[in-house]
Amino acid sequence: MKPLVAIVGRPNVGKSTLFNRVVGKRIAIIEDTPGVTRDRIYGDAEWLSHSFTVIDTGGIEPDSTEIIPAQMRRQAQLAIETSHVIIFVVDGREGLTSADMEVAEMLRRSKKPIVLAVNKIDHVKYEEAAYDFYSLGIGEPITISAGQGLGVGDLLDEVVKYFPAIEADEERETISIAVVGKPNVGKSSLVNALLGQERTIVSNIPGTTRDAIDTPFTYNGKDYTLIDTAGIRRKRAVGEENVERYSVIRSLAAVRRCDVALIVVDAEQGLSEQDVRIAGYVHEEGKASVLIINKWDVIEKDTHTVEKFKKDMLTDLAFMSYVPMLFISAKTGQRVNRVMEQANAVLEESRRRISTGILNDVVGEAVTMSEPPFVKGRKLRIFYSTQASVAPPTFIIFVNDAELMHFSYRRYLENYLRKSFNINSVPIRLIIRNRNEEDK
Repeated sequence: MKPLVAIVGRPNVGKSTLFNRVVGKRIAIIEDTPGVTRDRIYGDAEWLSHSFTVIDTGGIEPDSTEIIPAQMRRQAQLAIETSHVIIFVVDGREGLTSADMEVAEMLRRSKKPIVLAVNKIDHVKYEEAAYDFYSLGIGEPITISAGQGLGVGDLLDEVVKYFPAIEADEERETISIAVVGKPNVGKSSLVNALLGQERTIVSNIPGTTRDAIDTPFTYNGKDYTLIDTAGIRRKRAVGEENVERYSVIRSLAAVRRCDVALIVVDAEQGLSEQDVRIAGYVHEEGKASVLIINKWDVIEKDTHTVEKFKKDMLTDLAFMSYVPMLFISAKTGQRVNRVMEQANAVLEESRRRISTGILNDVVGEAVTMSEPPFVKGRKLRIFYSTQASVAPPTFIIFVNDAELMHFSYRRYLENYLRKSFNINSVPIRLIIRNRNEEDK
């Protein structure tokens, strides 16, 4: 496992800016507002041939008793406990504060190597501000400007000195699973239940998760990254608040980069218009997915409850009638053990590859069973087919004139391919091309 480096400190000292600078991407949301980063956010980085994982954490407010700051403090503590090295970030412009002293005491108790970064020193005239931080008693302060990149190299030079020696390992595939849905449907509770630990902040306050949070883990010998996303709200509900707008963009981006999407729906509320929109986005991206009906423990049931729910769901999700459903309770753990099993099943199905010979035999069989109808006196002729890609399975069908492919016949071919190749739980794509376009 790669060494873990936790970036900690009180709110608004520039932790997320440093995180983004080190990993080389704009992963953490940066806003000049205390408390923007709440959970632990992971990113991979390299320095001097060392590969490591950086953890950005929410600002630690030692004295706050409010729910969110208290949980942020707990998340930071978990990051500290799992890390190999800690970067303690302080604000050189503001100077030493009592909160810095309390955080330093908390870090000393961890017995972990600590590298002190005095941030926002973007001019030589501010260098002397670093001397005040010697009184923290945790080593020599390193002055940096995370925003401009000044001193970050010196900081990382010090960090990598503490890395344990690790043996080179073969590169293994990592499967990304995004947990998506509207706010407050239990996405973070599901993530925590799957991981078996308190990974993300869970509360009944809608919008608690602001970032798309990546967590690497191993299950049955396979490597995964679980992406807990902010709740996706309707555009008019998002308004002009920058942080929330970025969160929605980050959630949609998480769908684009995932291998499997777990679409979480609140069983008490049923399928809303926004749930359908989110499912539609996953479908348009061609992602393998599982519809997770959460909070099933609070639903009064009889022998027909599940079938009625499925029927109601498929009425609104007619465009993705293939999607498998799981009725779970993240809170009680009911059927949570089946989530990973189902996610792996749909992923395997989405990666199914059909040989060109067998594909053409099946398409020919489909045409023999039901020939294409005449359109304006002309008949569609299908010459041959090939599979272009997987995830989703994408097939190109070459014809004499693509405009003669009626949508009903296209649907017939799609259903025939699904049945023939047992592709029942993932989207498939048919691309109809004129034969003379083959070499374009």
